[in-house]
Amino acid sequence: MFSFLTSCIPSKRRERQRWNEIEEEARRLDQLPSWDAPDNVLLMQAFEWHMPADQAHWRRLRHILPSLKEIGVDNIWIPPGCKGMDPSGNGYDVYDLYDLGEFDQKGSRATKWGTKEELLELTAAARDLGIGVYWDAVLNHKAGADFTERFLAVEVDSERRDIEISRPKEIEGWVGFDFTGRGDFYSSMKYRWYHFNGVDWDQSQKKNAIYKIAGPNKAWADDVCREFGNYDYLMFANLDYSNAEVRRDLLNWGEWIGTQLPLSGMRLDAAKHMSAAFQRDFVDHLRKTLRPDFFVISEYWRCDLKDLLGFLETMEHRVHLYDAVLVDRFSKISLTSEADLRGILDGTLVQSKPQHAITFVMSHDTQPGQMLEVPIASFFKPLAYALILLQNKGQPCVFWGDLYGIRGGKHPTKRSCGGRLPILTKARKLYASGEQRDYFDQRNCIGFVRYGNRRHPSGLACIMSNAGPSQKRMFVGQPHAGEQWTDILEWHSGSVTIDSRGWGIFPVSKMSVKFPPQVTVGNKKEVLNEIESHGGSFVREERFLKGYVYDIPEEDLDLNKFRTRNYMFSLERQG
Repeated sequence: MFSFLTSCIPSKRRERQRWNEIEEEARRLDQLPSWDAPDNVLLMQAFEWHMPADQAHWRRLRHILPSLKEIGVDNIWIPPGCKGMDPSGNGYDVYDLYDLGEFDQKGSRATKWGTKEELLELTAAARDLGIGVYWDAVLNHKAGADFTERFLAVEVDSERRDIEISRPKEIEGWVGFDFTGRGDFYSSMKYRWYHFNGVDWDQSQKKNAIYKIAGPNKAWADDVCREFGNYDYLMFANLDYSNAEVRRDLLNWGEWIGTQLPLSGMRLDAAKHMSAAFQRDFVDHLRKTLRPDFFVISEYWRCDLKDLLGFLETMEHRVHLYDAVLVDRFSKISLTSEADLRGILDGTLVQSKPQHAITFVMSHDTQPGQMLEVPIASFFKPLAYALILLQNKGQPCVFWGDLYGIRGGKHPTKRSCGGRLPILTKARKLYASGEQRDYFDQRNCIGFVRYGNRRHPSGLACIMSNAGPSQKRMFVGQPHAGEQWTDILEWHSGSVTIDSRGWGIFPVSKMSVKFPPQVTVGNKKEVLNEIESHGGSFVREERFLKGYVYDIPEEDLDLNKFRTRNYMFSLERQG
């Protein structure tokens, strides 16, 4: 017994010393840059892959902008709005960059998303609300050519595109673009075979293969991803960025679209297939001609941190990247029984380069049924969203399919997080400010605290578990002594009393996440009203979208019930 007691004493002393260090660290919060930091910002991907082809999405988005603003969305990433080869396509089959739903081409005047006039109304309304708009730019290829041309090409190995497997031969490819519906309006540039360096179809032989166009100065770009030996070619007619006319036309387009629409950012689709040198020039041109702070995301999809960091270096840190490593980590942990949560952020982009990381849980590329599908168990979605929305690193992006559900395809889904995701996004705006203290010290239960700052002094504590019930002692600050902290999602009853030194013992249920922002007697009504303010508008929004979103019981959307009771954020595993 004596030896057991003596062995416990050093451990207790170390624990008390750690507690004292945490308390001392928190006494200097008002001296840190985060004390006067600007408010959090939040990006939303405002579409999913199976949106209805009703040419009404620009109107749909315009209608819900006030609701998005109320739940904390500051910027929306909208789908490719240039004319594609198919009126029902999502725009990644781009035909004419200068047609935003204005000209009668490819069987329709409007794009799948709507007309140019509706797009202008959407972006103007967003600007008036202070919501930025990020354009999804598809600059890697062109599709739906008006006619074929004959030219020399060599066939390459589909698994090693840097290896030629035939001699140069004449093929017939769809590479002639005259844009007859638009003519020379906005741009007189017409595209011919020499503006491309690859195709995947020989019309004369009715053969599908990857062909590299042959001729003087014709080659794959050498500053692209090295998958398949060289990953310049992706699909359709691949643009050749070594061609001066192509480069000039695309730079002109970037400036043009920024004068047509009040954009504040852009996503560069298929970035790992495009010349990095051109991307640098393109970003510089946007920031020179449009605005110095123009926000650019390069979609460089690699689940390897070394590759992501290498691309950032190549781009001289001009852009932001999606943290594909983190999403892959979410998937593996969610599908592994009682996986270790302590290293959930280890080796991720948001840990290494937080100022350049776009964190997300799902996108149109990774949703169920897509080629890049990354499955994440439904019970884990609240944990993943709590991490990206409430922590102090990275730029989080919320997905339409998680906020509203996924409509079509073989894998339709309802709203994630039990429909409570809007409350999480609002909580990010109200509470997730100031310095952060992590408590990643248990295999299946981790937590963190945000201390708050001058503008948002409430702060928050977040605890999550992927196994059995647990609890964690966390320090929220001595100024909060005596307060009752409760959770805002009503998934667990009860409250946590903050002790005289500023510590609280926060419990969590099995397979759940608990998020107790400060709610005190003095400001409880005010805080609840702020949360409720987005709830009513979300109900109205659902009525507008009733033909798209799954029916949701009215009581699940009625946040007014929070007036009379405390509520906890704890999601039990469903199914």
